[in-house]
Amino acid sequence: MPLTMAAIGEENIIRRVGGNEETRRFLENLGFVAGAGITVISAIGGNVIVNVKDSRVAINQDMARHIMV
Repeated sequence: MPLTMAAIGEENIIRRVGGNEETRRFLENLGFVAGAGITVISAIGGNVIVNVKDSRVAINQDMARHIMV
């Protein structure tokens, strides 16, 4: 399921990062790689704030749809 459907506070594992090459590279540079643990902190106003690799990162919903957990 895409990251946008993950429950807030629940830890998930990233299964796959989709999108074109540029999008995948951008997300991987932020720490969104297959096998990494990820927790949704909040989802407000079209933005998703997550904990990934001991960092908090905010991404928009379009980017979050490319991350499968």
